[in-house]
Amino acid sequence: MIERRKLEQILPEINYDEAKVPLREVPSALIMNNGQRVDNAWQWMNLRRPEIMDFYRREVFGETPAMPEMMKHEILSVKDDALDGRAIRKEIKMTFSHRGNSRSWTMLLYIPKNAKGKVPVTLGLNFRGNHAASPENDVIMTGRKCDGSWVEEQRGIQSDRWEFANVIGRGFASATVCYHDIFPDFAAGEAWKQSIYGLLYPEKSPAELNAKYSAIGAWAWGLSRMLDVLSSEEKIDCSRAMVTGHSRLGKTALWAGANDARFSVVVSNDSGHGGAALFRRCLGENIEVLVTNFPHWFVSGFDKYVGKDADLSFDQHFLLSLIAPRFLCIGSATEDLWADPKGEFLAGLHASEVYRLFGATGMPVTEHPAPDVNVTGEVSYHLRTGAHNILWQDWDHYLTVAETVFGCKLLKK
Repeated sequence: MIERRKLEQILPEINYDEAKVPLREVPSALIMNNGQRVDNAWQWMNLRRPEIMDFYRREVFGETPAMPEMMKHEILSVKDDALDGRAIRKEIKMTFSHRGNSRSWTMLLYIPKNAKGKVPVTLGLNFRGNHAASPENDVIMTGRKCDGSWVEEQRGIQSDRWEFANVIGRGFASATVCYHDIFPDFAAGEAWKQSIYGLLYPEKSPAELNAKYSAIGAWAWGLSRMLDVLSSEEKIDCSRAMVTGHSRLGKTALWAGANDARFSVVVSNDSGHGGAALFRRCLGENIEVLVTNFPHWFVSGFDKYVGKDADLSFDQHFLLSLIAPRFLCIGSATEDLWADPKGEFLAGLHASEVYRLFGATGMPVTEHPAPDVNVTGEVSYHLRTGAHNILWQDWDHYLTVAETVFGCKLLKK
């Protein structure tokens, strides 16, 4: 698999010039397959939304994996003085059994120690293992490659992306699982065999699986299973759950939010194309790059759209609209042209017409905001100064939105 940073270096033909963005009309998500226009929330939820969900399941992310015959979890460890005494840390093994075989992964969970009553929770997947996401040196190592070796051996190398202590300080529990443990992020056939699909459908070949399923679909499914387990935690209020994701896992968070209405707040951080960004702008990453280098992220039939980015009959505001009327946060970065920050903003803006069916504003501005200005609404947006990453500045905005939602306060219009 070619890493994103290498792709940016070897693909000089990728457009980064706003002046070369083709001027194409953005199709309305409100136009049904029969050509009629949706004009109320009931029609959206009962007629149009199912059409869009069906499209993304067939053409983009695939079907949702079935539930295995058995799912169970067990607590592997509890640390009552985690994060310098501010948190309770749990490591929870989740096991899925089907037809005599099983797959397991470990969830890392931090809960505010001195919270009064149940707390809201934010959950997401990590790239390099729980031990790499945590600043603590006694966290169980997770995240293996197809050959069984660790994806990352260094502890705490991505702890700045998770900011567990600061999140706990805001009164949120925080949970994560390494995404490789659900579906190893490699295009090789062995990844399919070791994934949750290999457990559920062992008789099918990687090609047969990829025709109907995807890695993003597996990762999104895993986020919902995490929430299932968290619902058994007496100190966590899973009716106040925020799902987050950065980069390809931002794409995953959006698809998880589309499939699971239990996520009250959905966060896409620098998710780019296949996530929050409009394809039709042809700026940065494109469909050819995605299906050539990361074919397992999408169903194999998604390759029919190669070279057609500018003239698609759909675009990613369709995906964002599936979150309505729940709260959606979109984060971009000024230097992350690969993900097309303006395209991410515009997708949120166009998705807002669906929010208006519910009496909401959606995106409360119509012009791409200046860097480091937070736009807060049912569809929130910010453009952080800097590179492709998720930092405390991003988390601060997402948590502020979640605090407003979970505190039942009215957002200022």
